Order: sequence, then structure tokens, then C-alpha cells
Amino acid sequence: MKNETSITSVLLMSLSDDQETIHVLFIFFLLIYLMTVFSNFLIILLVVTCAHLHTPMYFFLGNLAFLDMSFSSVTAPSMLFHLITQHWSMSLSECKAQMFFVMYFAGSEPLLLSSMSYDRYVAICHPLHYSQVMSWGRCAQMASLVWSTAFLVCITYIISLKRLTFCGPNLIQNLFCDLPHLLQISCTDTTINVLIIIILGGIFCTAALVTTFYPYVRIFRTVLRIRTSDGKSKAFSTCTSHLTVVLMYYASVTFIYFVPDSSNLLTLNQMVSVIYTLIIPLLNPLIYSLRSKDLKAALQRALHIHRLHPTPTTRR
Repeated sequence: MKNETSITSVLLMSLSDDQETIHVLFIFFLLIYLMTVFSNFLIILLVVTCAHLHTPMYFFLGNLAFLDMSFSSVTAPSMLFHLITQHWSMSLSECKAQMFFVMYFAGSEPLLLSSMSYDRYVAICHPLHYSQVMSWGRCAQMASLVWSTAFLVCITYIISLKRLTFCGPNLIQNLFCDLPHLLQISCTDTTINVLIIIILGGIFCTAALVTTFYPYVRIFRTVLRIRTSDGKSKAFSTCTSHLTVVLMYYASVTFIYFVPDSSNLLTLNQMVSVIYTLIIPLLNPLIYSLRSKDLKAALQRALHIHRLHPTPTTRR
């Protein structure tokens, strides 16, 4: 019988051993993280406080901003801590906790994007019934379904880990803890866990893909029937931001989880992981802000009001 010693900590991959590179990466990641939190929080604030943004489209955009801010906060602070301390290990319980929230927010995003696809489908293909179909009650139900479904799937994955024992080598080939890499260091048979991932993940991914891209098939058919070029461009412009975010999400997820690990791709995999966890949560609000006239108008109005009513200073 082979002696197997259970591990209590895991070791994440180091980004660099050069001190100057580490300092540059720390400053860069810190700035990106602060900009991500600020931009997403600003969108949430505008959506909540501006009455003309109280529409289904911006309701889901506010959910997406909260998701991006939360997802980045799960990975970025620990990444910054590991960079500045050069201590790339974490306890197994901390790793599982981070893995749960990474899966939860990453799993909620495709469902949220599919809800936004449905919103665009109703707005373009059934504009006369938009306010009736996309009522506030329907939007609340869709958002609740997104968050609860992702939670149930993730908690199932976590419960299935109870039967596993983890032993060395304890190196995780990633910058954060996630399920596929954690299963690689298990010394228990992971067949049942893999079956759960295939069945649940297959149903989850298929449902998310179909409900995200099928509405666009209907949208493109409807737009092509529009005779005027101005009408076509206006209809497409309402979908450009969302479609860009969808493609960025699925491209990064496909590379991280479906491209096999190899020594030649480790550096590239690290770069994509950084893009997935830090850059995309920053790009999402920027993409919507640049394309949305309503958001830009709300921001300009808020800045104008702040100039007209500056914060009073206390005089002695």
C-alpha cells in the first residue's frame, strides 16, 4: 500500500521571481483592481439613483456590475497579498472557500448574460409588448433564478468534495483555486466528482449557451427585415456592448478550462487568468459606458449637480 499523507495547504503558481517585476505587477494589479471596483460601483450608484435608468436593461447591468466587482474582489486581494509577501501558499479550507466564490460568480455570469440577451430580444423583436413582458416582477424573478441556480450548482460541487482526500504534490497550476486544478491533487478516486461536473456542467453550459445565443438568431432575423439602414444600425447598436461582453467571457473561459495544461502554455494560461479575473471585470463597465448614451448622460448630470452644489466646508 502506498503511504498517502493528507495536505493542509496548497501552493499557487508564482508569477515571477524577479523583485522588480513583482513590484511592477503589484502596482499594475492594484490599479486595475481599484479601477474595477470604482467603475462598477459607479454604475451601480447611477442605476440606483437615476430615475431614467430604472429600466430592465440597466437593472441587469447593475447586477452585472455587482457580479464583476465581487468576482474581482475574490481573486485580486489574495493575488496582491501573494505578490507583496511572496507567500504563494494558502490553507486548504481557504482554497475551497475561494473556489466556491470563484465558481459562484463565474457561474452566475453566463446566466445573467442570457437574461440580458432575452431582454434585448424582447426589446427588438416585440417592442410593443416590452413593458408588459419585462415587468419589474419578471426581472426580479429572472435575477433570483440566476443567483439561486448558480448557488445550487456550486454547493453541489462543494459537497461532492467531502469524500476526497488531498495529498502531495500540492501545487495548483493556476493563480487562484478552482475545481479542475484542485481535483488534480486528490489522491482519492475522482470519478464520481468528474461525472457530477460533466452532468451538471453539461446541463448548465448548454442551457446558458442556448438561452444566450438563440435570442440573437431571432434578433438578426428581425433586424434584417428592417428596410432602412438607420433602423438596422440603431437596432444593432443596442446589442453591440452585450455581444462584446458575451464573446470576451466565453473566449477566456474556453481557453482556461478547455485548453489542456502544458509547460509551453503555462505562461499564456497565467496571462489569460489575469485577463479573466482582473481585466474583463474592468472592461465590462467601460464597454457599456462608452456605448450607452443614457449612462454617459447620467454621469454628466451627476457631475454637473456636484459642481452646482459642492460639499460645504466647515469654517472656524
